[in-house]
Amino acid sequence: MEELIDFLQWPAMLVTLFAAYLIGSKRAKRRVFGFTMFILSNILWIIWGWHDGAWALITLQLALMAMNIRGIFKNETS
Repeated sequence: MEELIDFLQWPAMLVTLFAAYLIGSKRAKRRVFGFTMFILSNILWIIWGWHDGAWALITLQLALMAMNIRGIFKNETS
């Protein structure tokens, strides 16, 4: 199980990069999907951080998750 948690940082990194790409889109639906992917990456980083006791990383990811949720609601979907 520990190896699986250690491996989790790689999918978390890939999802983060994909999300960053998506929020640069001119299409509102893609931007919303990008913010959703950022939230997924936040969750993955929190799981990894919890396992490693990286409390500052967890705090950062919680703050970023709040901003990503705000991004979804502030995004114009028309």
